[in-house]
Amino acid sequence: MNDNIIVIVVLLLYFSPVFYQLSLLIREKNSDSKILIKKIRKYLKVSLFVLVPSIIAFAILIHTNFLDYEKPMTFDKYNQITFENFRGLEFFKKSLYGNERFAYVVTEIDSDIKNNSVTVQSLFYPSRSFVYKKNTNSKELLTHEKYHIKITELYARKAKEKISNLNKPEKGIIKKIIEEIKIEERKYQRKYDYDTFHSYVLKEQKKYEKEIDSLLNLLSKFKNPQINFNEQI
Repeated sequence: MNDNIIVIVVLLLYFSPVFYQLSLLIREKNSDSKILIKKIRKYLKVSLFVLVPSIIAFAILIHTNFLDYEKPMTFDKYNQITFENFRGLEFFKKSLYGNERFAYVVTEIDSDIKNNSVTVQSLFYPSRSFVYKKNTNSKELLTHEKYHIKITELYARKAKEKISNLNKPEKGIIKKIIEEIKIEERKYQRKYDYDTFHSYVLKEQKKYEKEIDSLLNLLSKFKNPQINFNEQI
């Protein structure tokens, strides 16, 4: 069943007492209408009082699974990551182009600019990432998702390379570099998924793996998250 239809049906059932009272109001004479209106208002207040916090809690859990929380992981933990770390919740999406073998990984370039240093690092968010079937044994799918993490690390290193080449580090310039790199990283992530069809095109997947590993090695001297400056920014 379509996810939107499920949501509509649940809401209709939830507010059924209100609809029932409305139907009575339409049928009753004017003498009883005030009593029915009061009942409807009461039902609405109680229903919204329960529903609104529930929706907020639901939205928070979809974004980050605090029921099974694991803090963001830095790239030095890369080799430890398995599908067990994909702790996010996905309530509705059941397939990707008709296939149930899929996952979704959330990564981010994090930065912290101080007076005489800047920290730029890639982060993997376990409690925002999910795999549809926790018991999946697909090494290919896990490899594909983990290369998303490598891509984020690659662009974090590119940002550090550009910042290191600045003649005079300034906060405004550093922020601009990081924001531009983030845009480039998102474009590359989308291209990676498109070209590999989310890991299903093996030839393209292997091509990207080779390219990403090679570029990471070229930027290995920017592995350290922190860049120190001799002068204050």
